[in-house]
Amino acid sequence: MQAIVSLLRGINVGGKHKVAMEDLRALYESRGLRSVVTYIQSGNVVFRSPHKDLTKLSLALERAFEERYGFRSENVLRTLPELKQLTEVNRFAARGVEPNKNVAIFLTGVLEKNQIADICSCCVLPEEMHADPRHLHCYFPDGMGRSKLPILLGKKLSKLGITGTARNWNTVLKLIEIAESFPA
Repeated sequence: MQAIVSLLRGINVGGKHKVAMEDLRALYESRGLRSVVTYIQSGNVVFRSPHKDLTKLSLALERAFEERYGFRSENVLRTLPELKQLTEVNRFAARGVEPNKNVAIFLTGVLEKNQIADICSCCVLPEEMHADPRHLHCYFPDGMGRSKLPILLGKKLSKLGITGTARNWNTVLKLIEIAESFPA
């Protein structure tokens, strides 16, 4: 069984699409997933699973979620090794950027090299961004709330048929910690 992190997009944001974490845990457990733990109210679920095909698992969880709650939420899955790899490639973490201003955007698709360059080109100082094919790494020195970058990124990604869900670095590190706490 491997540790997997599920990142749901757009739940419990601004009072909309409310989902109780206890109920969300029960939904995941009803799908045969083990050691299900939620973290904060923004749709972070860590669990153990024997599933190898994460694309199939993600789609099955999205369908089950929509059936139960009546709205769609994209579900990005990452294994523990994939999450830990982010700690090696996130330049902002290496520079000691404040974790609440260091944001990883987990993508539902894979970017090609030219697409990465195009997306990164929309970033304007003082904000900074770098990317790998499955993640955008953003530094918001003045906070993400006032930034126009998320809207620009959303438009560019939408044209590619990709969406993403953002988590600050504190959340990413806590999800790794939870997943690492599972027995081998």
